[in-house]
Formats: sequence, C-alpha cells, structure tokens
Amino acid sequence: MTDPKRTLSPSEISEAALTGWRQDGETIAARFQTKSFATGLELVNRIGASAEQANHHPDITLTYPEVSVTLSSHDVGGITSRDIDLARIVSEHAAALRVTAADHD
Repeated sequence: MTDPKRTLSPSEISEAALTGWRQDGETIAARFQTKSFATGLELVNRIGASAEQANHHPDITLTYPEVSVTLSSHDVGGITSRDIDLARIVSEHAAALRVTAADHD
C-alpha cells in the first residue's frame, strides 16, 4: 500500500483493519461519539491540522454529539493508501480525546 495514486481493492482495505471505519463504495467512513460539542470541535480541529499537513482533505460533519468523517481520493476515484493513513491518524486523535467510534447503521 505504498503507491498513493493506486486505488486499493476491497481486500486491501479490509486488511488495513481500521477499527470503526467501514467501506461505502469508493469511500471509507467513520462516526465518532464525542458526547459534547466542544470535544467534537477539538477533534475536527485536530483532523483539520493533520489533513493540511498531509495535503489530503476529508469530508467532515460536526454535530452534537458526533463527528462524521468520510475519506476518498477524488483525484483517482477511489480509496488509496492516503485514505488509510489519514483514517489511522483520525482514529489516533479520537483515542487521544477518549472518543469512540460509533456503530454504523
């Protein structure tokens, strides 16, 4: 998973073992139960800083009491190693804030 421009197969995405993330077509998504708006905002700010550093930007929705994050590499029309890497960073930020991923519907 080193070529950042190569789309990953469903099995490669599954092998990444991203806890709390699910594949939805050409995206991976997670919802994080922040339990407060302030914690959600802090999570969004941390994700934003990491996204800027990586020059790879997720779709983020902040509501009370959760943050939803969707990742996809729009330039190649699918999920790449950039998405997997940023998903791991997002999960690390959530863990640092003691925020858990929500079950998906």
